[in-house]
Amino acid sequence: MNHFGYRNGWLYAEDVPLMQIAAEVDTPFYCYSTATMERHFRVFRDAFGAGDALICFAVKANANIAVLKTLGDCGAGADVVSGGELARALAAGIPGERIVYSGVGKMRAEMQAALEAGIYQFNVESEPELQRLSEVAESMGVKASIALRINPDVDAGTHKNISTGKAENKFGIPWARAHDAFDMAAALPGIAVKGLDIHIGSQITKLTPFEEAFKKAANLVRELRAKGHTIERLDLGGGLGIPYVAGEIAPPEPEAYAKMIRAVTDELDVRLIFEPGRMITGNAGLLVTQVLYVKEAVSKKFAIIDAAMNDLIRPALYQAWHEMLPLKEADPSTPRQTYDVVGPVCESTDVFAEERALPPLEEGTHLAFLSAGAYGAVQASEYNSRPLVPEVLVKGDHYAVIRPRPTYEEMIAHDRMPPWMGPVLKVAGGTESGGGA
Repeated sequence: MNHFGYRNGWLYAEDVPLMQIAAEVDTPFYCYSTATMERHFRVFRDAFGAGDALICFAVKANANIAVLKTLGDCGAGADVVSGGELARALAAGIPGERIVYSGVGKMRAEMQAALEAGIYQFNVESEPELQRLSEVAESMGVKASIALRINPDVDAGTHKNISTGKAENKFGIPWARAHDAFDMAAALPGIAVKGLDIHIGSQITKLTPFEEAFKKAANLVRELRAKGHTIERLDLGGGLGIPYVAGEIAPPEPEAYAKMIRAVTDELDVRLIFEPGRMITGNAGLLVTQVLYVKEAVSKKFAIIDAAMNDLIRPALYQAWHEMLPLKEADPSTPRQTYDVVGPVCESTDVFAEERALPPLEEGTHLAFLSAGAYGAVQASEYNSRPLVPEVLVKGDHYAVIRPRPTYEEMIAHDRMPPWMGPVLKVAGGTESGGGA
């Protein structure tokens, strides 16, 4: 469920008409619904009942600090994969004791910052990382609480670019080395072994691969305990999918996911840790754009919009599908037309949809790309020197810009001229970056 829908012929975010935001902020822009994020978090949390599960939102899905603050106020922790994400989580008020640090390439300075913040645990992904973390922690006179991420070699049945649990993926320690890695960790002076971490991928739409991986993890916990290791935490990662395409079979509900996990883990007496991202914010966000031109080609019709692959790269990167709705509700009796929906970036991959059946489009038609609240704005860039699009948060009948669109001068100010070139010239045509048609 999300809080976007038509009223009196216009698409709303909660109690705010999206056309109002478009008129005042200009397009393209991202819009997030507070009520949807809060509901999705609570549904996931409540699926585990009164248990002691720690639910850490995956910051890589949506890193805006207003989004993190919204979820943190609901009790969420944060799963971070960089020093920058750690800084964002802390700036949003999420305490260190609700933060876990994942990622395959942690640097010394990032480890130090995380230890200073008193994070709950590091999810360690290799033996060299384990050694380095011990050295950093020992130099600071502390012990780093860790879970070892073990790669279970389970095919999640998802897109190859978001699979993380197969043997050929870069993530985690190979299954065959799990026992040796735990033995190594237990012997290191700067390490406090706390648990086991498993994560197999993203946008997983069936319970079967989860269950296979989690049963392997449960058996490994038993084996490690039999050898004398203290395993008190089991981090099962994230990856639960969301519906992107209307009419397709929906991914499992959190209640079914939780029931399966309880059956696998209840006898272990461990604290469960989860790192959902897409499931919380994916359907809580839209990307709103408008049509610049409708271009007739030899064999097809192009709708050229003002959003581009640098604003939402998922279709180019993963061949991802996003439903598209006009902000002005279309008459259901009006015949659909077929368009390739494309952006203005000078790349042939700047395509959002091919042969998509949509209501008739014309210059100025506003469209909303659904399910854009995860892996949308966080993956955006300034390619073609296009400004990052604004992010807007709605709560009830209020909205606020939580990341403004930069001006051209602000974009250029990040660059520096070397001393022999002189000062940067004034931006021609003023300072506004503009947007829309």
